[in-house]
Amino acid sequence: MLPEIAGYGFVLPAEKQAQIGTAGTYRYKLMNSQAKKYARKSAPERSARMVEAIFGCKWSLTVYQLLANGINRPGEMVRSVEGLTTKVLNECLRRNMDFGILERIAYDESPPRVEYTVTPFGTKFIRILDELEKLQHELDRES
Repeated sequence: MLPEIAGYGFVLPAEKQAQIGTAGTYRYKLMNSQAKKYARKSAPERSARMVEAIFGCKWSLTVYQLLANGINRPGEMVRSVEGLTTKVLNECLRRNMDFGILERIAYDESPPRVEYTVTPFGTKFIRILDELEKLQHELDRES
C-alpha cells in the first residue's frame, strides 16, 4: 500500500516518491508517531517563587543566622544587626511565616513575649539555601 501524500487523497508511485523525497517524509512521520513524547518541563512554581522572595529580601538569610545562634525574639534581632529596623524585620518575618519557613510563638504573659522558630519545612528549605551558597562559592573559585 502506498502512502497518501500530504492528505491530498492521491498516491504517487514509489519511484516518484523517492525522487521528490516524500518516502523519507512518510518514514519520518511513521517513526515519529511511535516515539515517546515529553511535556515541556517548567520550574516548580511555588518553590521558585519562595527562593526568589527569600533571596530578594536582604534580611532573610541574616534572620536565619540569628535563629541558628539562638536569637529568636524580634527586639533582640533588631539590636543584634546594624541597619535592621523593626518595620523591615516584621515584613521579613511575615513573609517567612507565609511561606511556612518560620513559626511565631506568642506567650500569654505580661508584658507579651513573642519568639520565632524554624519549622520542619523551614529546616529543609534552609538546607537547600545552604547548598545554593556552596554552589556559589564553587562558581566563585572557578572564575
